[in-house]
Amino acid sequence: MTRITTCFTTLFLAISLAACQAQESIDLIVEGDHVVTMDSDMTVIENGAVAIDDGVILEVGAASDISEAYSSSTTLPGANRIVMPGLVNGHSHAAMTLLRGVADDLALMDWLNNYIFPAEVEFVDAEFVRIGTELACWEMIRGGTTTFVDMYYYPDTIAEVVDSCGMRALISATVIDQRSPDAEDAADSIRKGNGFIERWLDKNPRITPIFGPHANYTLNAEQLQATREAAMQYGVPISIHMSESPFEVQYSKDTYGMTSIELFESIGFFDGPTIAAHVVWPTDAEIPILAERNVGVIHNPTSNMKIASGISPVADMLAAGVRVGLGTDGAASNNDLDMWEEMRLAAFLQKVEQMNPEVLSAETVLRMATSGGAAAIGLGDTIGSLEAGKRADLIQVAFEDIHHIPTYDVVSHLVYVNDEQDVASVVVDGVVLMNEREMLTIDTDRVAREAAELAARIQAALDERNQ
Repeated sequence: MTRITTCFTTLFLAISLAACQAQESIDLIVEGDHVVTMDSDMTVIENGAVAIDDGVILEVGAASDISEAYSSSTTLPGANRIVMPGLVNGHSHAAMTLLRGVADDLALMDWLNNYIFPAEVEFVDAEFVRIGTELACWEMIRGGTTTFVDMYYYPDTIAEVVDSCGMRALISATVIDQRSPDAEDAADSIRKGNGFIERWLDKNPRITPIFGPHANYTLNAEQLQATREAAMQYGVPISIHMSESPFEVQYSKDTYGMTSIELFESIGFFDGPTIAAHVVWPTDAEIPILAERNVGVIHNPTSNMKIASGISPVADMLAAGVRVGLGTDGAASNNDLDMWEEMRLAAFLQKVEQMNPEVLSAETVLRMATSGGAAAIGLGDTIGSLEAGKRADLIQVAFEDIHHIPTYDVVSHLVYVNDEQDVASVVVDGVVLMNEREMLTIDTDRVAREAAELAARIQAALDERNQ
């Protein structure tokens, strides 16, 4: 009897050893009660998991199949968790977190010319940008944003922060024809932008250096063309404010005899990849131009509402085949970086604007914040959905709060119920940046202290100026 037991034990150990040897050793497994892949079929996997190695998604499937095929050094358990792609914030001015609330309840041009531009010249330097960008990255990671497109000053500093905190970003060298914190005029902006592009191009796969011409009312047609030529030289995209306000459209008509988008088309501005922020006032004739020229439009509902820029015809643009993503804009005109809020407002604005509750469904809006947003900024083949071969940018959303009880439709809840406080864990390029709400790549105590100290100095200067 002992001999038989020994034989069975030996056989069991041999089978177990063979099973272990058959498993592939990988870096990370992320599990979830639901895995919302955002692939073209809108696949949702119950009791699923994502296998990740060297920053790449190897497989997405049932948790039992993943655990049988792979062993990992780190596993993020999936009880009461939804796994989905990280959110894509297609338009931001990250460092403006430090100007949050400085000038509220103003029209766009009054806000820009009389408050923001002067404040930036007075207060913004490399230290301001470092602290403000770290604060923004902390807020975005906490809220489940894994990729953002930024337009601000001192882009090298922004890139260094993104490099350190582990996010993915397209970072613009701002081009504007006026004295700014880091340049004297448009020509100086482009020259310094060239240097930034050369320093960061192909340096870090998570960081894409690009050009950010501000708008057609802060740059003339020749300067806009010069910026496009510089971008074409390096093969990088452009991010720009476009058709944002009635002022901009009227300015373009008065100056060039045509609307903003017609102007950009006439000067060949769309000959290279273009990320157009806002696009609130496109005409029926201009929307097909955006589709044909593959312009990525970034809808910023909160900012557009707060500054009363208008309601962008998002549903019409999507119907015409325009690639549309979502963005928060800067915290000075929002006043937060919560992409969940942008999803809800985007849906609600279109429903009430068209008096049609069926327009802009939860699935459509979730795509705008993930796979659609990734396509709009030119990264659709790299991120935005959970599919084998894509980079591992994903989040776990906790479904434990009272507002998730009951849950009948996971996608509906993600859009209409979820908020940034529900995000539990964040992974970018296969690296865990936040685990069960614990930030792992940002010294939050230091950032909070430095932000408070700098804000106190800004407040003192504002108080003195207003005396």
